[in-house]
Amino acid sequence: MKKIFLFLFSTALLTSCNAIKVTTDYDNKVDFNQYKTFAFYKPGIDKAEISDIDKKRILRAIESELIAQGFSKSENPDMLVSIFTKSREKVNVQQNNNFGYGYGWGWNPWMMGGMNNNINVSQYTEGTLFVDFIDKKKKELVWQGIGTGALKLQNREKKEARIKEFVKEIISRFPPGKEK
Repeated sequence: MKKIFLFLFSTALLTSCNAIKVTTDYDNKVDFNQYKTFAFYKPGIDKAEISDIDKKRILRAIESELIAQGFSKSENPDMLVSIFTKSREKVNVQQNNNFGYGYGWGWNPWMMGGMNNNINVSQYTEGTLFVDFIDKKKKELVWQGIGTGALKLQNREKKEARIKEFVKEIISRFPPGKEK
């Protein structure tokens, strides 16, 4: 029973760290159907404080998701795409006070209502990716998607997969009103 509980708890903990929270904001006066083409806004992207390699990964993922939605990359776009990033170290502390009853032969600490006190501490990096869509003619921000979640930096493949996951979750909410 204890093993089942620990498995379920560790699964819940890993799932909570893997979740990406996405919020969006947009100008409700804008007709998003007018946007058919996009290009990247280099001055904004240059300000993002991440490696050039990670910038390329993010931009490739954004391009792939927008093209999958029917947008085209263009030299003369309707909208510009910019990004911004930030990160911070987080500590997650979980305390479990479990009462339990034992079974089987011999004595164990959970027999007869014993208490089990577990404290799990984990540290991770939480990253936030901002994806901005700017109306090129008006030079105004019209939509912003913000994704926040734990970063996986163990190796290149996991990092790349996590970036794609972040971008997919954010871009899936564009244009506003589209059902996810």
